[in-house]
Amino acid sequence: MALENKLGITDSVELARAEERISKKKAVELFESGYLYKLKAGTFEALAEIHSYLFADIYEFAGKVRVVNMSKGNFRFAPVMYLQAAIENVEKMPQSTYDEIIEKYVEINVVHPFREGNGRSTRIWLDLILRKELNQIIDWSKVDKEDYLLAMERSPIKDIEIKYLLKKALTDKVDDRKIYMKGIDHSYYYEGYTVYKTEEL
Repeated sequence: MALENKLGITDSVELARAEERISKKKAVELFESGYLYKLKAGTFEALAEIHSYLFADIYEFAGKVRVVNMSKGNFRFAPVMYLQAAIENVEKMPQSTYDEIIEKYVEINVVHPFREGNGRSTRIWLDLILRKELNQIIDWSKVDKEDYLLAMERSPIKDIEIKYLLKKALTDKVDDRKIYMKGIDHSYYYEGYTVYKTEEL
């Protein structure tokens, strides 16, 4: 079953392909227009704007906080009833050093604010913070996909692995579109989410 979408697609594989194509096109626009760099790095408002920009042509919920509880494997993301408080807590986290920025990134991943498209949006958001604070971004082509997914899975308990992995991939080529686009490469996207209880807000 495919997520309800504006394209009228009912096949999940077909939807994933359309989503990848459209979100990549929108990501290029976001970068080239300069709009991305007008956003306030590290805020939830910036993350919601990024998400909306990438997915507004596909989903009604683009840029909106999810209204369902979700899990991945044995890990449950922040429950809907605590979502707003969790988002506010992440916003307040410091972001002046590399370690602080990655800790903030780990926390927003645990919050998982959107119904779909969290990974791609938060990787752009992460690069936006790194660029502002350290004048660096991550060259995602240097980050092994499997290592990244495993490190992210373990990061809420132990974040040393993800910090090490991403630090090795830092680059000062902050205006390189090719490097920026690697952050939303579909190869990093993975399925396996479970919606275990629907709640209306």
